Amino acid sequence: MTTMFDRAAPAPSALESAPRLSLAPHGFRPGRLDGAWWPRSRDLLLELPSLAAELDARWGRVTRITVNPAQWPVIPRRVPVTGHTVHAGWYTTEQDEHMIMVCSYAPRRLELLVVPPRTDSAGAVRLMAEAADPANTRTAGELLAADAVGGGTR
Repeated sequence: MTTMFDRAAPAPSALESAPRLSLAPHGFRPGRLDGAWWPRSRDLLLELPSLAAELDARWGRVTRITVNPAQWPVIPRRVPVTGHTVHAGWYTTEQDEHMIMVCSYAPRRLELLVVPPRTDSAGAVRLMAEAADPANTRTAGELLAADAVGGGTR
């Protein structure tokens, strides 16, 4: 089998490769979540580098992430990102399946809602705003369940 690459295909634009991320205001921690991330796919090797690069610049070098394998078909042990490697792990019962935990070199920890990739734009914007609201008291799973009941789509 031969694989052909279309060298004429345009490279992703900066807008397409920028992470879709919403964080609570700096210094706040009363809510259950620190914000939300809306990846374009369930491929951590593809999605994590742009998230890590954005968080490296805004928050400190990302060193580790954990996810629940219920939402990620492949979880690599290490993900190469610009200038370093992020170690990945998973928890099946302890971690909400709709959340990613991101740890930095500082040491700091963020807990982010993962908005399902196929969510429509309006639903994603609504979920990201609610997850980043310091007054939010819902877990990632509770936010998604409430959105589904309220008419959001996946």
